[in-house]
Amino acid sequence: MDTPLESVLKRDRAIVLAGLIAAAALSWLYLVLASHDMYGAMDGMSAWMMTAAWDTEYSLLIFGMWTVMMVGMMLPSAAPAILLYSRIQRSSGQATAVTRSYAFMGGYLLAWTAFSALATLLQGLLAAASLLSPMMDSARPWFSASLLIAAALYQLTPLKQTCLDSCRSPVDFLTRHWRPGLGGAVRLGMHHGLYCVGCCWALMLLLFAGGVMSLLWIGAITVYVLAEKLAPQGAHSSRWSGVLLLLAGAWLLVKSA
Repeated sequence: MDTPLESVLKRDRAIVLAGLIAAAALSWLYLVLASHDMYGAMDGMSAWMMTAAWDTEYSLLIFGMWTVMMVGMMLPSAAPAILLYSRIQRSSGQATAVTRSYAFMGGYLLAWTAFSALATLLQGLLAAASLLSPMMDSARPWFSASLLIAAALYQLTPLKQTCLDSCRSPVDFLTRHWRPGLGGAVRLGMHHGLYCVGCCWALMLLLFAGGVMSLLWIGAITVYVLAEKLAPQGAHSSRWSGVLLLLAGAWLLVKSA
């Protein structure tokens, strides 16, 4: 039979986990519906993508799309850190453990929301330069090759490895950067999110090569990020993935010459 503390820990874990699953599931539902419409009849939510100019309203819609996409792609790999934070809060006797856990999650997503704003700005610039098609994928083979090579080179940098190590070690991260209070939870989550942005930003920009709303590319990058952060051998995956991306980029560059 569980002790009272164990029962509370399980209850709080279930509440936080339910929020994680709900947020990720709703995000993926949007992505599936939007992608199906965009690569299908185009008579639903994606119709505006093909006709709108880059005005304020359109920019906000693209920003919303990127934000939802980052929630769906990145929140699953952050689950271990969020659940660990929740357990620490409740084990220390905090009555607001669930609230602070959601604050930590919110801070994490704030970092990716900032990335989404930058991705929206970049998408607008690329569209203006005719480097993206109306389907929001690369319009030039050399541009796709450049994205692959850039991502490959970043995968091999010490900064990438430092950020990946932090994302893979939530115990070490929380020990080194712990902040008390509700505001501290938000800042701590944002700090963790910034490490994850530092780890994965180049991979996310590969969506411009394969299609921002392509479920194949979204799914492939999501699975890779999960493996990179959670798999036992994930700490070394950036090296071989960097080599593979470099070879793919070089091949595409030669092919398009």
